[in-house]
Amino acid sequence: MKVRRTHWCVPARRKDPIVQRRAVSAALAVTALLLTAGCSSAGEGSPGDGTSASSGGSGTATGAASPSAQAAEETPPAKGTVKVLRTVTEGLKTPWGLAPLPEGDLLVSSRDDGTITRIAEKTGAKTELGTVSGVSAAGEGGLLGIALSPDYASDHMIYAYFTSASDNRIVRVLYDEKKPAGEQLGAPDTVFKGIPKGYIHNGGRIAFGPDGMLYAGTGESGQRGLAQDKKSLGGKILRLTPEGDPAPGNPFPNSPVYTYGHRNVQGLAWDSKQRLFASEFGQDTWDELNAITPGDDYGWPDAEGKGSNPEYHNPIAQWHTDDASPSGIAYAEGSVWMAGLKGQRLWRIPLDGTKASAAPQAFLTGEYGRLRTVVSAGGDKLWLITSNTDGRGSPKSGDDRILELQVT
Repeated sequence: MKVRRTHWCVPARRKDPIVQRRAVSAALAVTALLLTAGCSSAGEGSPGDGTSASSGGSGTATGAASPSAQAAEETPPAKGTVKVLRTVTEGLKTPWGLAPLPEGDLLVSSRDDGTITRIAEKTGAKTELGTVSGVSAAGEGGLLGIALSPDYASDHMIYAYFTSASDNRIVRVLYDEKKPAGEQLGAPDTVFKGIPKGYIHNGGRIAFGPDGMLYAGTGESGQRGLAQDKKSLGGKILRLTPEGDPAPGNPFPNSPVYTYGHRNVQGLAWDSKQRLFASEFGQDTWDELNAITPGDDYGWPDAEGKGSNPEYHNPIAQWHTDDASPSGIAYAEGSVWMAGLKGQRLWRIPLDGTKASAAPQAFLTGEYGRLRTVVSAGGDKLWLITSNTDGRGSPKSGDDRILELQVT
């Protein structure tokens, strides 16, 4: 059944109690609070400075598990290293989103060209499906995250988050393999619109959760005040039905807003217990990995990194911005794996429930340049996309590429 177009306007919300905001603490130490909080997300930064992994922030976690997570739950033991098995393909331009197809091939979006390309998983051969019409690429905006419909086997729909001339929006397009290459994408059907756009901080990651709902990480587009405004779609994690309506059970009545107080969310992933985690760019000091609790305030612009104000949900791990600038995340073998742009490394954060069980570890530091997207390939395998042709990297021969990794 064809999805109807939804032109979303966020209705007025009830006023929230006024809470005192704190200044960012100069000593962002781990607190013994029972809440985990997060709040930052900066511009994507320039290439990393090659500092050692030991300079990363603390991986110590604070915070209670979400209501569905019981203390007795056991998290699978985290495995300790990762290796590159092979380069799947090379020569990609501004790759951003990655969606594995059921038969094993990969779909990848080009931020600047607005195209979606199919990558043969075994040979790396590239077939351009077509261009998503309406994409207006500039700065950090363009064709960003992609995800397959929950009913992809029957509807062959690809969801895409992109920057248009007026906003950021989510559309879905029909993928018709019977048509000639370059003409296989149908006209975009807009399911959600009105997300603020900017030259920076457009968010862009979308993913369907274990509940079948569509989650989207948005940025505050450089307008800091939007993150705390629950009437705005900027600086949020949104939770929608596949048709673009506010999902049932959302924390704020008739609202797509799931969490707020974010700066620029570009990573979303669920662990084996269906708990959601999100990565977030810091501004000048701390990047974050957050455990997501519906309705919580992650603090931006009043907090960046860990602090002592119980109004804000603290991150479970934080990094100096030179060491991370995180985009995509994935869950595999008991850990969250986080791709770093400016940090030019892949971070492993071992989990114990909704806490980090040990300090984060860095891998591939400086070996492949900026890292944009990491996606589970099932079991102990990961797909990893580099991001050296995005205007902030130093492309080498073969950039950009997709790598297959194995957690060992």
